[in-house]
Amino acid sequence: MSTSAPPSNRFERRRAETRRALVRAARQILAENGDTGVSIQAIAERADVGFGSFYNHFASKTELFAAAVTDALEEFGRTFDERLRGIDDPAELVTAGFRLSVRMADSHPELMRIMRHSGLGHIHSDTGLAPRALRDLEHGTATGRFRPVDTTVALSALGGSLLSLLELRFSRPDLDGDETAAHMAELMLCMLGVPAAEAHEVAHRPLPDLDG
Repeated sequence: MSTSAPPSNRFERRRAETRRALVRAARQILAENGDTGVSIQAIAERADVGFGSFYNHFASKTELFAAAVTDALEEFGRTFDERLRGIDDPAELVTAGFRLSVRMADSHPELMRIMRHSGLGHIHSDTGLAPRALRDLEHGTATGRFRPVDTTVALSALGGSLLSLLELRFSRPDLDGDETAAHMAELMLCMLGVPAAEAHEVAHRPLPDLDG
């Protein structure tokens, strides 16, 4: 009796592999220069799939690049979930978002370049770091860790500051990334009502190893 998978399963695996290859190619393009004007033919060639395969998975380049950004945001969010598991203090979670993001510019450069080029339009996304940050802001506000704030506005401030920090990290690689990120995180905690001395202490706590 044959142990090979039924043709339908093989077909679905090939189909999934083709879709992943297209998303991976789009992610590479976004990381390199953010140029979404590239032709579908160029995307297909980079993905090493046939031109006609593109339309079996996506109706347009816009749909593909949206899927690529969502994929990157979810990878970003999962990385934070894995590394920050067990931390309950919303202030520490907020600061870790700034500090780990800067470290990931070195450890996960493609991912962070996508954030740099595409993140502004996804500050209030329902995927990636945004819903996690909003959760921490709401928890911090509800428990009194943060002063009462409009959490949506606070999320805008945090997201915009994080993207600005990434831009600074990529444009000024000579800066001490860890210290710059800790300083930005400290400022954000002060904005949220954490006393200055405590904000400094929280923003300089040891971080988990990204390679762990």
